[in-house]
Amino acid sequence: MVSVRSLRMTPASGPATQRPAKPGLGVGKPCSTTLSGMDSQRGAAEPGASRRTAFLRLGAYGTLLATALTVLAFTGSFPSADEARDWADGLGDGVYFAYVPLFVIVNFLIWWPVLAGAGGLLFGTAVGTPLALAGLTCASLAQMFVSRRLASGHHGSLLPERTRGIEDFLTRHGAIAVMETRIVPLLPYGLVNFSAGLTRLPYRALALGTLVGAAPKVFAYVALGGSLTDLGSPEAIAAITLLVCLGIVGALFVRRQIALGRA
Repeated sequence: MVSVRSLRMTPASGPATQRPAKPGLGVGKPCSTTLSGMDSQRGAAEPGASRRTAFLRLGAYGTLLATALTVLAFTGSFPSADEARDWADGLGDGVYFAYVPLFVIVNFLIWWPVLAGAGGLLFGTAVGTPLALAGLTCASLAQMFVSRRLASGHHGSLLPERTRGIEDFLTRHGAIAVMETRIVPLLPYGLVNFSAGLTRLPYRALALGTLVGAAPKVFAYVALGGSLTDLGSPEAIAAITLLVCLGIVGALFVRRQIALGRA
């Protein structure tokens, strides 16, 4: 018969069981390691989709956009200000609900300041600014979504090695990094949105960074669009002044980043 004492002593005869340390959110691993593991799970490739498939999809998408832009440029299929007003009058109050979805769709081909200016032309600065900002944010998320879907689950591993620093900057700083890209002059928002889809940047970071970082430029372009017939008006002058100031601030920011990179 086995005694009670021997039962109590049995665990001691085997190897000692040690609880792993808990240095952070992960169990026995640093927090950064755990988070990177979660990211790798979220970025798992689609079944049967290779990196070659992802590159083919992205190439086909780029070719389609380039073709559509070329057709628009050669045909001049852009509505005039009067045509835009007539279209809005025909929709009545429905134009307030149609503007944001149309902004999202058309922004795949047409530069967003043109669409923001159209918002000022149709609604005025007070109403046009929040509508244009909502449209720009939704359009940015849509472009990021399309890019990520085309990546076939390989986002985070498709960008070339020389751009890995940009990817690390976006994913490490999140919304702050997106805000900074929105103030840099001459940096296309569409390029940022498309590139963000190829990284592990969360959607919420792109949305928040766009809402905050793009708001001043959106206001300026909406105000300018609403004053196209009178560029000498106080609203137009304020919009132009704001755009110039934002350009200077953005240029100084880029210069500072370059200086920090060389240091």
